[in-house]
Amino acid sequence: MNLGATEIILILVVVLLLFGAKRLPDMARSLGKSARILKSEAKAMKTDDAKDGTTSPAQPAPEQQAPRTIQAAPGDVTSSRPVTEPTDTTQR
Repeated sequence: MNLGATEIILILVVVLLLFGAKRLPDMARSLGKSARILKSEAKAMKTDDAKDGTTSPAQPAPEQQAPRTIQAAPGDVTSSRPVTEPTDTTQR
């Protein structure tokens, strides 16, 4: 599919009308951030696979899993905090 200059301009005008000029920079910034996160996660998966010598990630056994953490942004280890898993406290 070949897009000419007229079609590209028309698409940009429609996007500008739909979202407004104030929201476009924020949307572009979040799209760029998402692309960087995706790229870094893909790179991390490749290095993990190279270390393990496998091509697909294997799930560790449940007793070997590390505690899960929530991160503000992937790769940002300064704001990581452990997550306590909910336990079933109901009596049957």
